[in-house]
Amino acid sequence: MTDHNHAPPRGPNGGLSHYQTMELAVSELLIEKGLFSEQKLQGEIAAMDARSPETGARVVALAWSDAAFKARLLDDGTAACESIGIDMGPTRLVVVESSAAIHNVIVCTLCSCYPRMLLGLPPDWYKTANYRSRVVREPRAVLREFGTELPDDVVVRVHDNTADMRYMVLPARPKGTESMDREALAKLVTRDSMIGVGLAMTP
Repeated sequence: MTDHNHAPPRGPNGGLSHYQTMELAVSELLIEKGLFSEQKLQGEIAAMDARSPETGARVVALAWSDAAFKARLLDDGTAACESIGIDMGPTRLVVVESSAAIHNVIVCTLCSCYPRMLLGLPPDWYKTANYRSRVVREPRAVLREFGTELPDDVVVRVHDNTADMRYMVLPARPKGTESMDREALAKLVTRDSMIGVGLAMTP
């Protein structure tokens, strides 16, 4: 079941595409059989629409400012997020920390698996065959195309999401942020920095 943001584009004449027609037919059949209600369906769609990178940014800001939470997040991302009220469902979250010595990037080479609970919908480029194939072969070249230049001595690690496991990058905390509160820190965290194609913003 997908929401309208996930659905393929409409057909050439402005009508529903084949996949949209199938989606509607299956949804209506399941509602008719009483497996779930229209209200439940709309509630799930609304919940998916409400997901955004702001959730992940709050998690990162908390990890930057709370050493105990950061340790829990790196040990068990799912449990740490659920401990602060984020429903992760069946997702196993693995959080990888970038630093001055190591830079992490995430991808899904098979499809577009992505930590939607924390980052919302994946950007279009994340789902392309170009990104999925190239970032594992030439990550530095791909990062440069995003404007991310790394020193030669920084190790770049690429992590491949799977159907039952999602990675999220804990970006390196920018220098000069020691006196900033969590709300201010969260504003420095971008979606791209949690994917790893970018860095956290500097204040």
